[in-house]
Amino acid sequence: MKTLLRQNIAGLDLPVISVRTVVVGSGAAGLNCCVRLYRELEARGDAHPEARLALVTQGLGLGTSHNAGSDKQTYYKPETGADTRDSAADFADTLSAGGAMHADLARVEAQNALRCFYRLVDLGVPFPHTAEGAFVGYKTDYDPRRRATSAGPWTSRDMVKVLLRELRRFGIPVFERYHAAAVVTDDDGACGLLCVDAAQETAPNHGLVLFRCRNLVFAGGGPGALFESSVYPEGQMGPYAQLLESGVRAVNLTEMQFGIASLRPRWNLSGTYQQAIPRYFSTAPDGSDERDFLNPYFASLSGLASAIFLKGYQWPLDPGKLPGSSLIDVLVYDETVNRRRRVFLDFRKNPRAVDRDTFAVAALEDEARAYLEQSGAVQNRPIERLAHLNQPGIDLFAAKGRDLRTEPLEIAVCAQHCNGGFAVDTWWESNLPHLFVIGELAGTHGVTRPGGAALNAGQVGGLRAAQRIAHVYGGDPPAMDRFTACAAGTVRRTAAFAAAVRAAPETAPSAERLRRTVQRRMSRCAGAVREPAAVNAAWQEAREAFRNRPAVCSQGAPGYLRALEARELDLAQRAFLEAVRHYLASDGGSRGSALVLAPEGRPPHPDLPDTWRFKPENTALRRLVQTLQYDRATDAFHCALEPVRTPPEPEAPWFETVWTRFRHGDVFLST
Repeated sequence: MKTLLRQNIAGLDLPVISVRTVVVGSGAAGLNCCVRLYRELEARGDAHPEARLALVTQGLGLGTSHNAGSDKQTYYKPETGADTRDSAADFADTLSAGGAMHADLARVEAQNALRCFYRLVDLGVPFPHTAEGAFVGYKTDYDPRRRATSAGPWTSRDMVKVLLRELRRFGIPVFERYHAAAVVTDDDGACGLLCVDAAQETAPNHGLVLFRCRNLVFAGGGPGALFESSVYPEGQMGPYAQLLESGVRAVNLTEMQFGIASLRPRWNLSGTYQQAIPRYFSTAPDGSDERDFLNPYFASLSGLASAIFLKGYQWPLDPGKLPGSSLIDVLVYDETVNRRRRVFLDFRKNPRAVDRDTFAVAALEDEARAYLEQSGAVQNRPIERLAHLNQPGIDLFAAKGRDLRTEPLEIAVCAQHCNGGFAVDTWWESNLPHLFVIGELAGTHGVTRPGGAALNAGQVGGLRAAQRIAHVYGGDPPAMDRFTACAAGTVRRTAAFAAAVRAAPETAPSAERLRRTVQRRMSRCAGAVREPAAVNAAWQEAREAFRNRPAVCSQGAPGYLRALEARELDLAQRAFLEAVRHYLASDGGSRGSALVLAPEGRPPHPDLPDTWRFKPENTALRRLVQTLQYDRATDAFHCALEPVRTPPEPEAPWFETVWTRFRHGDVFLST
């Protein structure tokens, strides 16, 4: 039962909220876990399941799920059309085909995919189907079939809406404007959470609030605030430092996904935004000197236009598609970062002539031409083709104050998703018992993944965590005296930091300056293009800056929360840099969505300067995952390479045996 008491801990009068399970994060994954756990507890006969859990969030409606999307944001699930023959085994093989992904996780995601998808349909997410009820699909990134579906540009927001409606219907308590600052642990694992109530950060107790619990589920999202060029919503950071400091092991932090996105507003430009084949051009910083900068690298207008088209479902930068559609990402990066020019996507005009040809759909290469003709998108201009293919994609920008019919979009190659995160087992439990990690924060993907697989993974992870908690971890939180003793050190450190920030001199570096420094460093050295010497220099620079920096920074406003977030961001960047540095030292080459530059490598295009030569991938590393663990006592990171888990294929289960194990609850005990 949820209770609130006040306790004197480390000399501070703090509220302590007691509840069995706390879920951190209010995106699609966190909300799903809450309502799934409610249902699991209800099915087990709990008369008041809402009293067993609580949701902690910085704000409902914040974060990636509610604020990000694309032309038609993809949800990846097995094919379900009347003429298809898909299986969970085939689906799992596709999920793990990118390498560096545990096969047992792929299998669980595959076997629960349709269960999670159809539940969203029944809750009201408007996934389209035929008159017969078939949910047909289309092809997406790294998809050998047509498994993708979409509810439109805002698929994940639609998911949030229906799940939030369920949360409110069940009466699950929500603690809003709370920043998760630290995990409290005891000998059994996670046992609590220290938060900052943002509305009370200037109070004498620094707005500190403790949750005494038995289970923690983190669904706080990806590391968007780490990068200067980012398509994540503003402020999206993810609790990476908090989990690292509690001893949770990270995995595959090297595997960020980068792609072309608009800057204002921040939005992915995949799918029909590319398949409509708009014109790319660049300008000087002041808008003068307009150039069709892609043209010199393509022999024909047909080749250029077809490469743009392929960016629709080959959206992330991929070294394996060089030369090919990813050449466009390289040229956009070169133009914006190296040449310091601005790049735009213009839906008012077709790509301009490379040779003497003029643009015509009929003259495109076969794949692009057939797609547009079959879709009926053969209109004269890109905006007309886009309107035919996806009018909601135009309406979305109009709602954000940008009219694609009258103005171009400024673009860049931006950080979009982290395929890595924190290591979990098949119940999405971390190496710290009773602490679960779901959504983008969980490192369940490999080097590459099908577009939209992250939404499926978030739903499956929430389901699995809820099942494990309801059926195995139903115990109460630790006794209050034991809990307060465990929490005292964490409270003392956080309170000391808060007091120091308030007393910081005006000469102390600002939180905003620290944040910008981190973002520039990460985009420059650990973004889409990585050069070993630059990565090592950035790692050394970040380490020295951390060691030599004054104990605190100022934040230019009452309170200390911005300064605390800056400190967390600083630790997160050092972890990511350490991971990239270790990968490169392990003979890692260009893979996933990052190019590793090397003088002995091959050029993306013969006309690009030698500085663009990149090292081919060392494919042997795809049979391994990289782990990273932080030791707070010594401020040291420890990286290792471990074989991917490849469990034997399961024997065909015997129904009577499964039924017995299910009735006794044994199926929830397996690991």
